[in-house]
Amino acid sequence: MRRLSRLLAVLIVTVGILSWSAAQSQPDKTAEDRTLSPYFLVKSDDQTVDRLPLKATSAAVNISGVIADVQVTQRYRNEGKKPLEAIYVFPASTRAAVYGMKMTIGKRVIEARITKRDEARREYEQARDEGRSASLLEQQRPNVFQMNVANILPGDEITVELKYTELLVPEDRVYEFVYPTVVGPRYSNAQADQTPPSEQWSANPYLHSGEAPPYAFDISVNLATGLPLRDISSPSHSVKTTFNGPAQARVLLDPSEKSGGNRDYILRYRLDGDKVQSGLLLYEGEKENFFLLMMQPPRRIHPEAIPGREYIFIVDVSGSMHGYPLDISKKLLANLIGGLRPSDRFNVLLFSGGSSLMSEESLPATPENVQRAIAVIENQRGGGGTEILPALQRALSLKKREKDSRTVVIVTDGYITVEEEVFDLIRNNLGKANLFAFGIGTSVNRHLIEGMARVGMGEPQIIEKREAAETKAERFRKMIASPVLTRVKVDFDGFSAYDVEPVSLPDVMAERPVILFGKWRGKPRGTMTLTGISGKGLYSETLSVDKVSPLQGNAALRYLWARHRIALLSDYNRLRPKDERIEEVTKLGLTYNLLTAYTSFVAVDSEIRTDGKPTTVKQPLPLPEGVSDYAVGGPIARSRMTSAPLAAQAREESGKPAYDSSPRNGAIKEKYKGNKTGTSAASLSVEAIVVSGGLSKGDVTRFVKNQLSFLEPCFAGSPFHVKHVLILTLSPDGTVREVTDSSGTLNNAALKACVFGQLKNWRFPATKDGRSAKVTFTLTMSR
Repeated sequence: MRRLSRLLAVLIVTVGILSWSAAQSQPDKTAEDRTLSPYFLVKSDDQTVDRLPLKATSAAVNISGVIADVQVTQRYRNEGKKPLEAIYVFPASTRAAVYGMKMTIGKRVIEARITKRDEARREYEQARDEGRSASLLEQQRPNVFQMNVANILPGDEITVELKYTELLVPEDRVYEFVYPTVVGPRYSNAQADQTPPSEQWSANPYLHSGEAPPYAFDISVNLATGLPLRDISSPSHSVKTTFNGPAQARVLLDPSEKSGGNRDYILRYRLDGDKVQSGLLLYEGEKENFFLLMMQPPRRIHPEAIPGREYIFIVDVSGSMHGYPLDISKKLLANLIGGLRPSDRFNVLLFSGGSSLMSEESLPATPENVQRAIAVIENQRGGGGTEILPALQRALSLKKREKDSRTVVIVTDGYITVEEEVFDLIRNNLGKANLFAFGIGTSVNRHLIEGMARVGMGEPQIIEKREAAETKAERFRKMIASPVLTRVKVDFDGFSAYDVEPVSLPDVMAERPVILFGKWRGKPRGTMTLTGISGKGLYSETLSVDKVSPLQGNAALRYLWARHRIALLSDYNRLRPKDERIEEVTKLGLTYNLLTAYTSFVAVDSEIRTDGKPTTVKQPLPLPEGVSDYAVGGPIARSRMTSAPLAAQAREESGKPAYDSSPRNGAIKEKYKGNKTGTSAASLSVEAIVVSGGLSKGDVTRFVKNQLSFLEPCFAGSPFHVKHVLILTLSPDGTVREVTDSSGTLNNAALKACVFGQLKNWRFPATKDGRSAKVTFTLTMSR
């Protein structure tokens, strides 16, 4: 009787799982309608509907100097018997400025027009319902776009082309162009019937891990840098490179890579040079003309070429920095100040509700002064408000020696409400000082830190834990150690420039290029003179505009200024949304024909081609290379890859998010089952979770806690109350790239192998900023 009861229970659970699986795998079922999570494509027996309408996607890239102009072509063909509406979600760089789109049906070419987002969708849906072919391009996130193509008739081939431009910013003298190819699964527990259409793109079908993209992929790149090229390579794909001179090259994708659309295409190259090199690009348009002046620092800096350096450290000692954050700050500053050369000068400004200055003038970095500064910082305990604006104003007004390169380093958690004023102050004082911001603590105001980096033409520095302070300090020290030029400015003589960005130039660092772009009137004549102070004295280089011809190949320059303005407004708007900023972004999008969060491209055919409603098909996406089925979730995925008992599996599936994807590995539980002597009441707990990068701490915390029961078997028989500090390095798609035993307590080989094996199969949400992230947490086994 007991056996019969157990069999009946298993049968009931099995039926429940299969029913739930079917609902999860089919977009037209009620379970899928409940949330916006991704799901697996289920092949239909209905041969009249083509579920894979996208047949090919390709990109033609023209890189001119530091600007990439990209034409993306998507080819759709309906091989079924019913009219289709195809929806395709695809990625792009966060720096991309999309400025054009057109749709081709047979011999008819329909140029898309930019319009306000709501108006574009209404126009598209009306055309679709009237039986006209139409296409709609929307920005769902800064790096996620959605293409809708309506009324693709049986036998039709419709081609949609879109164009975008982006600025390439080198790192460590290496330029890198990245063409994202696929949007990884994004978890959302939002109710589909309670969210606007703009938030429903994440409910997308995916192929299983290892399945090739159902569409062909191709990309070609033309390089014209204006400076000699070297070290052209692609770490992601096989390519063939041919040169057309020292500064021009063509890079083609190897034919074997036609299924390479499941991983980002990456192209890297270097520029030759052992001195400061400058280049000028010009574009002459119908209504406006644009220019770009670029300066790449030399590869090597000789000591005699380094100008005098001055550092002002602005340190937040307010109440919010009390304890752990201030402890990290002390270690960071001890490393930074302790590493100064005797020939350097420095100052320290402490701020909370008010501010106090170490000296009215910066002091030489003698051992005595360095120790005095460190002692002052060590004595701080934290208290009071966070008045960063007066402190920054005071630092920038300090007396400065003529030839010194001034660098301002702000160390704060960023808990302030005057972000806009801080951004304006930094942006308007780039010519007086370089500014770098360190965000300190486990919950930094990233909007402030990243926004200061953007307007300061630098990069954000975030430190969550004490152990990282030394490494970060050393990396930062190397980056700013070799300023090539200080007091940099550009003078125009006979060349009528206006709307120049940025409004002032920072010092030129060995690892940091300077880029100046803007508009010009009249004829391309006159001179541009770049001046500054180097270690050898006054530096000056004059470029004759007459010798540079405007080229139509530089057409992408016309979108650079508008895109820069949109990015700045977006930074401000994320901090404090304002209708007037939304209106300005919308106006820029409409004026410069740019896709934004508030403007979309729409193309509508004039012919009525069908009188029925098309079948909507979401183009299935391949999983990114190396990503397992666990990333999508659902019992079908897990049943293929785990041996967990059905009852346990059903219990685990209840309410789990799609990215909650660690293996439900029953084999591991069985392997360690016999080692649980005396640990029947033991459990694993987590504490001190620290998240860095574009991830929500709340999401990460819930995710990690949900996985603890699957890690517990690894710790069977381990001592109680030992704290295991683990660091996970995550790829932008949320996969675990590296696991580090920071505490060094996983000293048993079998224990370490088990824990690392489980952790490397975890899948977090994709990062919001498209960059790598880190998660640090402490595990403790206790009764």
